[in-house]
Order: sequence, then structure tokens, then C-alpha cells
Amino acid sequence: MNHHKTIYRSQAEQYEELVSRQPDLDLELAEIRPADGLDVVDLGAGTGRLSRYLASGSASYIATDLSQSMLDVLAAKAAAGGYGQRIRTVVADHRELPLPDASADLVVSGWSIGYIASSKEPSWEAGLETVMAQLRRILRPDGTVVILETLGTGVDEPVRLDFLAPYFERLERRYGFAHRTVRMDYPFPSVEEAARVCGFFFGDWLAERICSRGWSVVPEHCGIWWKHDFGQLG
Repeated sequence: MNHHKTIYRSQAEQYEELVSRQPDLDLELAEIRPADGLDVVDLGAGTGRLSRYLASGSASYIATDLSQSMLDVLAAKAAAGGYGQRIRTVVADHRELPLPDASADLVVSGWSIGYIASSKEPSWEAGLETVMAQLRRILRPDGTVVILETLGTGVDEPVRLDFLAPYFERLERRYGFAHRTVRMDYPFPSVEEAARVCGFFFGDWLAERICSRGWSVVPEHCGIWWKHDFGQLG
């Protein structure tokens, strides 16, 4: 976790070099709930992996993250892409969102709640409950939540990692989220480039696996969980 915190706080551009290689999720997100005309909040937005789609047609788009450097990269990307005027960035923790009650129609959180809800965290259950309460508070009664988390990097089939499995089960059984799996592979021009970029974030174990397997396309599985009518009166 400290390794990743260092990356998020001070190596945002290197992180963007990794995640920018993944495919868009526009169709998958639109199938759950189109963002057009909605007030959207992107929790743990990072460098803006989902921001172009979420900001482009929405009525408003707020990106939150704990790292200002990640949000700076997001803002630069948005400016270069011509949608910078449509975004607002906010440094915030999921458990204490500085956003008004009933102000969002759609909340999307990609690869971020898992840091709070990992069973490696002693108080993960209370942490997840607090996040869910915040989502209910900021969403309108007919609001939708979409959560994306990893189901394994560098593996042939989707896998629920031991420290995330209780969180996923809680989403499905306690909160009633539907879910499915999509591929989010990382393509690279060479095996060497794949090992360098992925090793930076995931560690030497993955760099070694990439080299031994001869992967220039590194497999990544993603789980998508969603729930409609999640707002205060839902």
C-alpha cells in the first residue's frame, strides 16, 4: 500500500503511462446508465481513466481523489482533449465527501474503494459502510452507483483476490449490486516495454511473469458492480 501511495502522490504521469493503454469502458458504462445530461461524480478518478466519457455529455462532472498530482494530470488531459471547462476536481476521501446532499445522479468509482474495503485493513467493514452511507447521501433517490475493481492482473482467468473477496461479497449480498466481468488488457509494443511499465506499478513478480510468458499484451480482468435507485430514499 505504501508503494502505491507513493505512486499516486508523486508519480502520476508514470501511472498514466500504464492505465492509458487500457481500452475505453464507454459502452459498458453507457449500457448500465448513460451519463448524458446527468450530474456525475467520479470517486478516486486518478488521472482520468474514465473522465473523457463521463464528462463529455454530462450536465456536470466532479472528479475526486486523495492525490492532487493525479487530479492535475486529469485536468491537463481534459484541457488537451477540449473538455477541461466541463470538469471540477476536488481532493477528498471517499469517507468524507465535501459534496452536497442529493446532488448527483451517477457516482462511478474505479479501482479505489478497494483500498478502504480490503480485508487487510482492520476496520474495512466500517470503512465500507461509511463509503456506502456517503454515496447514499450525495445521490438523488433514483441515483446509480457503478464500482469497478480488479479481478486479477497477469492471470488467465478472473480471480477474486483473497483480500478483496469479502468486499465483493458484501456488495452483492448486503447491498444488492449486480455484477459482471470485462477484459481490460494492457497492450504494449514489446515484451520489454510491458515488463518495464507494469513492473513499475505491480512489482517485479509481474515483470518476471511477463518476460517468461512473452507477453506484449498483459491480461487484466475487471469486475463491474452497479446498483440503481441507491440514493437517500432508495
